[in-house]
Amino acid sequence: MQLTNQQTLPVPQAQAWEALNDIALLQAAIPGCEGITPTGENQYEVLVLAAIGPVKAKFKGKLQLENLQPPTSYTLRFEGQGGAAGHGKGHADIRLEATDVAITTLHYTAHASVGGKIAQIGSRLVDMAAQKMATEFFESFNARLQEKYPAAAAAAPAPVAAPQGLLARLGAWLRRLFGG
Repeated sequence: MQLTNQQTLPVPQAQAWEALNDIALLQAAIPGCEGITPTGENQYEVLVLAAIGPVKAKFKGKLQLENLQPPTSYTLRFEGQGGAAGHGKGHADIRLEATDVAITTLHYTAHASVGGKIAQIGSRLVDMAAQKMATEFFESFNARLQEKYPAAAAAAPAPVAAPQGLLARLGAWLRRLFGG
């Protein structure tokens, strides 16, 4: 599975970078996240309750940040086990681009593979669940950014949302259909 998108963040690039490294803020923004615990330098253990189609499970995983280029980019490696529900692993490349004084565009490309019951429910449902989780994360993340940095959020023009929902699913379906 590959998921590529961008999001507009209502803060300057340095504040976006700081927020992406704020464990409490991330835990509050990640749907179903029950905990993020540092286990070493740029390494974390996470516990997330997730539903992917009919499969619901508590996933215990590991995150590692690599190739850190503050405040511009990094790679996030992840792997998780959900018991009988299955497992997943992959990586995401994250890049921040200052697009205005108080606006940052976050670009990301995530590559993941899943196994177990999750893989059996089909790539379409897995893709839709991943897109839904990303949408929920960024809605919550942006709200928390505005709470943490109210002056930056007030100075920022209203963000233009990237196409979501039906258009994103249609695009994913066409890419799978035509191999793009």
